[in-house]
Amino acid sequence: MNLSTFPYLSFMKLIWCNILLLALPVMSFSQTEYYLLIGTYTKGKSEGIYVYKMNTQTGDVNFVSKVTTANPSYLAVSPDEKFVYAVNEDANDKGSVSAFSFDKSKGNLQYIDKQTSGGDHPCYVAINKTGKWVAVANYTGGSFSTLPVMANGTLGTPTTIQHTGSGPNKERQEKPHVHSTVFSPDDQFIFVPDLGLDKVTIYSFNAGSGKPEPAPVPFAATQPGTGPRHFIFHPNGKYAYLVEEMGDEVVAYKYNNEQLTPIQQIATLPADFTGKKWAADIHISPDGKFLYASNRTPSNTIAIYAIDSKTGKLTPKGFEPVQGDVPRNFVIDPTGNFLLVANQETDNVVIFKRDTKTGLLTYTGKQLQVGNPVCLKWIGVK
Repeated sequence: MNLSTFPYLSFMKLIWCNILLLALPVMSFSQTEYYLLIGTYTKGKSEGIYVYKMNTQTGDVNFVSKVTTANPSYLAVSPDEKFVYAVNEDANDKGSVSAFSFDKSKGNLQYIDKQTSGGDHPCYVAINKTGKWVAVANYTGGSFSTLPVMANGTLGTPTTIQHTGSGPNKERQEKPHVHSTVFSPDDQFIFVPDLGLDKVTIYSFNAGSGKPEPAPVPFAATQPGTGPRHFIFHPNGKYAYLVEEMGDEVVAYKYNNEQLTPIQQIATLPADFTGKKWAADIHISPDGKFLYASNRTPSNTIAIYAIDSKTGKLTPKGFEPVQGDVPRNFVIDPTGNFLLVANQETDNVVIFKRDTKTGLLTYTGKQLQVGNPVCLKWIGVK
């Protein structure tokens, strides 16, 4: 049959062909590849920041590039993914933050600037949602700083807030030890866990001046001697979670404006575990259904929890061995398919498949050999 003799059918065929052609680019350009950036300690085999490319459907990862810089132990990526900021975790008034431009077409980092962090051993850096401010935690210095970001990605002079006081553990809490700086979902507050003070200190943040001020409720206290470390908000903005380094617990909070109301404390280790407590990092799956926390030596595990969407409370699901020693930072890929762990002392980044329904992890057998890896971040491939 010749469709040209039936004008209506010919017209409908043309319409459907155009619809299919319009749909093809959307299907073919769905994001499956991401750059994996790895921050390290450069005391051993590492030279700085390493860039790999990962296929989030297969779990395959390939080396792309590296850039030399001293002890880039924590990284932050600008919202537009054009710039990367790395702490240089050094002491003797040499703590600093380095800025790099990132070429998404080639996967290359280019050094552009360095600024003082305002204190010794900066260990954490974050960037706010506008990309105009960076906040950095100085662990040994017991302080944190906010730094303006210029239009070309360089950094301005820091405003530094010094903490004072101590905690009950005279060896670990002899003075303040600021461990992270986390902007609130609305960018109006900065939450600053201090391991030395057993507090999550809370600051109002002025996006114009960049100067933090103590919030109306200036802190949320934790149990004495627990050592607050890393802090994260749930994607829905209603809950927040804190991992305690020395207490090896996750504290769950309800969040309303700047106020944190504790609703649960739950261990990151099995009840029968008797070794050293040494928790490190905490992350939530992209769908908001599961939370993960890392335990360093001797446990060397990732604790897995289900999140109750109605209450924010956690239910333990399991403990996955990390196939290495001293798991510091870990990360879930943007699609939620994989979880990668940076094992600091065994020079490996280990790739786990993540069951999106149960939250459980399965070792894929795939590893990257990188010297002293401690921080993992993603950037989309152009």
